[in-house]
Amino acid sequence: MARKKTADTNEDDEPGLDISSLIDVCFLLLIYFLVTTTIQPREQDLSLQLPAAAPSDTPPELAPMFIKVDKTGVIAINTGPAQELLDRDVNVRQLPLLKERLDSYAAGAKAGGSQPVVQIWADPEALQQRVVDVLNCLASAKVNSVTFTDLVDTP
Repeated sequence: MARKKTADTNEDDEPGLDISSLIDVCFLLLIYFLVTTTIQPREQDLSLQLPAAAPSDTPPELAPMFIKVDKTGVIAINTGPAQELLDRDVNVRQLPLLKERLDSYAAGAKAGGSQPVVQIWADPEALQQRVVDVLNCLASAKVNSVTFTDLVDTP
């Protein structure tokens, strides 16, 4: 006579956890965050033309605009007695005064049939973010020829 084996079937008695609705909620949250995020342009995507290793023999047709970023973050244009301090507040990243001057400089250069050229001198102790703010301002004014210089007499 065959004996009937009674096996422990308590595995079937354990409650299950249905996670199908949890997966739906996760996908909805993912779609929500993808749709609501704004894409910021990265600084490396700016179309600036950096200088070559060797200087050119021909001088530019238009005198370049000189921008100075000192160690405290103050931005000035021109050198010597013609130097003008523009944006002094380091917490403001849009640089409205510099943007205004760059727009008028670029418009004057394009009206004269030449390309605007800008030279930047940044103090070695200046914040890099301040220099990037200047580069962003140049890109918004559509100034593509930028040169970094170290030929400035500092007090």
